Amino acid sequence: MAPEIEVVTDDDGRVVAPQWLARAEGVHRQLRPDLPADYAGRLERIFANGGRMVVANVGAAVAGVAMWRLIENTFEGRRLYVDDLVVDDSARSQGIGKTLFDWLEAQSRILDCDVLALDSGVQRSGAHKFYFREGMSIPAFCFRKIVK
Repeated sequence: MAPEIEVVTDDDGRVVAPQWLARAEGVHRQLRPDLPADYAGRLERIFANGGRMVVANVGAAVAGVAMWRLIENTFEGRRLYVDDLVVDDSARSQGIGKTLFDWLEAQSRILDCDVLALDSGVQRSGAHKFYFREGMSIPAFCFRKIVK
């Protein structure tokens, strides 16, 4: 069965498919195990600040999750930034990531973005191979300083 994309939030950050939000947590935690116990509460705050979510489902099961947002800046223009792109460990190499990525790329074109961008941890070499295969490049270093 081919994966289908389900939109979880609308353009205003309202959850329009709470059933998919609840089902997404287990898959999302595979990438972000340190998310707080109040998963829905954290995501509500993210959605209120521009975050959006879609899931790839196979039947009633969430097989992949993508969190994204629109950002406009001085060096790239309008960008669709992907916070998280994760596929369930048990569903890897079955086209789930490709389905999500294709949806995100199409959405970036619909929203007249100049760039589709994401950050990926240096340890995620398997993900990097996928991103390179999808035509992404590494144009810069990302610097960060923990302040809390």
